Amino acid sequence: METKKIEEFKELRGKIMLGGGVSGNQTERQHAAGKLTARERIEVLYDQESFIEDQVYSTSRTSDFGMDAKRHFGDGVVTGSGTVRGRQVFVSSQDFSIVGGSLGEMHAHKIAEVQELAIRTGSPFVQINDSGGARIQEGVLSLNGYARIFRNNTLASGVIPQISLILGPCAGGAVYSPALTDFIFMVDTISHMYITGPDVIRTVTGEVITHEQLGGASAHCSKSGVAHFRFATEQECFSFLRKFLTYLPSNNSEDPPVVHSGDPVTRPTPDILSIIPDTAKMSYDVRDIITQIADRDSFIEIQKEWAMTLVIGFARLEGRTVGIFANQPKHMAAVLDIDSSDKGSRFIRFCDAFNIPLISLVDVPGYLPGVAQEHAGIIRHGAKMLFAVSEATVPKIALIMRKSYGGSMIAMSAKALGYDRVLAYPTAEIAVMGAESAASIIFHKEIQMAKHPEKKKNEKIAEFQQQFMNPYSAAALGLVDDIIDPEQTRRELIYSLRMISRKKEDRPSRKHGLMPV
Repeated sequence: METKKIEEFKELRGKIMLGGGVSGNQTERQHAAGKLTARERIEVLYDQESFIEDQVYSTSRTSDFGMDAKRHFGDGVVTGSGTVRGRQVFVSSQDFSIVGGSLGEMHAHKIAEVQELAIRTGSPFVQINDSGGARIQEGVLSLNGYARIFRNNTLASGVIPQISLILGPCAGGAVYSPALTDFIFMVDTISHMYITGPDVIRTVTGEVITHEQLGGASAHCSKSGVAHFRFATEQECFSFLRKFLTYLPSNNSEDPPVVHSGDPVTRPTPDILSIIPDTAKMSYDVRDIITQIADRDSFIEIQKEWAMTLVIGFARLEGRTVGIFANQPKHMAAVLDIDSSDKGSRFIRFCDAFNIPLISLVDVPGYLPGVAQEHAGIIRHGAKMLFAVSEATVPKIALIMRKSYGGSMIAMSAKALGYDRVLAYPTAEIAVMGAESAASIIFHKEIQMAKHPEKKKNEKIAEFQQQFMNPYSAAALGLVDDIIDPEQTRRELIYSLRMISRKKEDRPSRKHGLMPV
């Protein structure tokens, strides 16, 4: 073989591996901004020496607007596959040091190709966004490239897990690819997502806002609900991602990995007795209940800063991944509102798509009343929860801890909606509404005519609670499967999961349902 050509190849390959840092000290600029380079991100994500790059020598073909001088091998994105804790994962990592990571024809082609490989091999796909947006010089070819990526995101939805890391700018049409994926990770101060930036907004509407206020990690994790996790540094983000992937299957035909912790199945949970207050009007943090139930140190909360009346996340029971959605009395008495309904329904559908059993922890007074909620579409949004639970075919368990009232009771714990097993604590209250409101309606005349109306009202409230709101009434009708000792909650949930782990459901043939989006 010709030694000279081999040496030239090695020299070229070495330069390519340096990325845009070959010229203009771009690597130093990334580091100065608190960011890793595209290839450093891959090194941090993957098991050592496992990454195989794809289409290394792709370049743009356009010669318009002076782009000839800006052609680079790889065209501003690194794509390929490697292993994360031994399992294959595909990736695209945009390289901001090459033409600002802008998306042109070949850049988009590379991302689309690796997406399609991930689908064909049944492997998770991680996209790392750090881009100035569409490459204007390539015009409609850039827009067509985005369209191909969006379509692949859609075709992959529910087939393989898709995770987006926003590690730089992500603006305009580029934001819709992350929005089509399952989870979005952001990092404080360096991650920005928006359709139109601060300058355009100031020109069009006169509003003055910074990049961070408009589309930073805090804005999207606490206000818009677009993002699911935020981190202080990229290193923290990648470390968490490696752990997070162990909770997910590689695709929809597999189960998540089993990771045993050594936590005994029959470990008692006596602390639950002191966590839940005696009176229904006092709050508590439902995450303390989850910690008691789940395998030790296994709970990962999702979207913890948004729609906080509902807690969602992954945990493990007996080493197996479960999806938990739980009412949070610590916030607004745990009512379901527009945002928490959206949050819960999306999470339920993800779990159902990827064979993750669901556990509902119930302490809910109802849907949030008010003119603002009604006019913003609480009927439509609340129906999403009903649709998601009804549609899900994975094992579903509900545990009624304190109260389960009205329409929210149906969403969180109704057997007829499709829950396979409904459990309740002896202190649970199950009814159309709270005892005070119910007694005031049912015994209205009797209370009015009483010599001491307030005393009579309290008597009727107590009577109603005793006769109609206790879990034994629901259990007598087969609407609660068992009433359990709170100290045995972990054992009862694990045994219930074992009972229904092999369930199968046949559904009517159809193309798809129409979720009230």
